[in-house]
Amino acid sequence: MADRIRWGILSTGAIASKFVEDLRLLPDAEVAAVGSRSTASAQRFADAHDIPRAHGSWRDLVEDDGVDVIYVATPHNAHYEATMLSLGAGRATLTEKPFTLDVASSERLVETARASGVFLMEAMWMRCFPVIRRIAGLIADGAIGDLVSVHADFGMQGPFEETGRLRNRALGGGGLYDVGIYPVTFAHLFLGAPSEIQAWARMSAGGVDENTGMLFGYESGAMAALTCSLLGDSSRRATITGTTGRFEIPRDFFCPPEYTLWRGDEAERVEMPFDGLGYHFEAAEVQRCLREGLRESPLIPLSETLEILRVLDVVRAKVGLDYSA
Repeated sequence: MADRIRWGILSTGAIASKFVEDLRLLPDAEVAAVGSRSTASAQRFADAHDIPRAHGSWRDLVEDDGVDVIYVATPHNAHYEATMLSLGAGRATLTEKPFTLDVASSERLVETARASGVFLMEAMWMRCFPVIRRIAGLIADGAIGDLVSVHADFGMQGPFEETGRLRNRALGGGGLYDVGIYPVTFAHLFLGAPSEIQAWARMSAGGVDENTGMLFGYESGAMAALTCSLLGDSSRRATITGTTGRFEIPRDFFCPPEYTLWRGDEAERVEMPFDGLGYHFEAAEVQRCLREGLRESPLIPLSETLEILRVLDVVRAKVGLDYSA
């Protein structure tokens, strides 16, 4: 692998811009090219971010031999097509969460990547933050005993336009797959796959979930209470409770700069500040894997990505969220 790993950015939306800006924090990363479905959009993005090459099609981007890895930042409904195109060109690929809107199509992506020996990872940036990694390590070492419960919520205050991405069913809109995936992934990180799943939702006139609650039960006897919303600005906090203590993560638990470990009434607050927005942590993990010749990330393994999507499939069915209609 060359001294600098060359990134191609597939799509030109807001999250792509944030990702590119955070890539500047990695000295061994280079943004080499951007691709869009129109040359004008790609060129505007390239001009705004000082990217040397702009491609007017996704195929031209993934076939650019000056690119080592593709970041797929399209709306949810296009993840499958874009990722399959990238894998077909033999490009290592980082695809935004969720991989796809159903587990079956995500399984096909994983099968394709494994069969062709091409690196693939879901861009679940939360898993890569130093705070989350520290807490996971401490819990594995028994810092708070046996786990009892996980609570996490992620609500955003609207109103959001019915035709916008968040509420547009054709684009994979709704709270569950956009923000609910964070509480679900958070619970899975510490408790694994649930044995029982209950879920309820208020559905929008356009057929997407706009206020969703989930209750998961586990073989260990632990439980998780999770919520997501497009109607109200929730606290966006998370708590992991064990038999001998608990971890509390403040607002925006999915990109945290600190946590507090409670044992009884004694609190230990730990700060772990970072530069940028935090997207560079997942990019750094991709680059580490590529340099080590790995085809999957041990931090965000494809098997766990699929397990989480299976949970989301069950929740989706229970609340009546249907993207096929």
